[in-house]
Amino acid sequence: MQFEFTDVSRYLAGVALISIVTIEFGGYFLTRIVRGSVPMTPFQQNFARAGHAHAGVLVTLGLVGILYADLAGLDGVLGWLGRIGILAAAILMPGGFFASSAGKGRTTANGAIALVWIGALSLAAGALSLGIGVLAS
Repeated sequence: MQFEFTDVSRYLAGVALISIVTIEFGGYFLTRIVRGSVPMTPFQQNFARAGHAHAGVLVTLGLVGILYADLAGLDGVLGWLGRIGILAAAILMPGGFFASSAGKGRTTANGAIALVWIGALSLAAGALSLGIGVLAS
């Protein structure tokens, strides 16, 4: 059996791989935070770490999910949710951590924390779609 990417998966994987450069920049930014070069409250430091970690893990999981979707031959709604759900969570969840802690001296999350929960729903939808699709294939 020879594996071939679908065009959608090839595009999504390419964009996800390119996005890793932004995660690398985030890692550099975290080194500036821990050295004290960027003034932040402990709350903001923790949310910066959480955002960075979620971005890296979810992009990696999203790339694996793309492979599973293609290997299982998923199409239709399951295929789309399986390919995009986890990658969308890789944008939404870190974005929620970063945006909800933005602002000088912030010690609690603002309304942008809702993005974290929307991202969690996206992650669940993507993972469930992949799991069901792989089991059914």
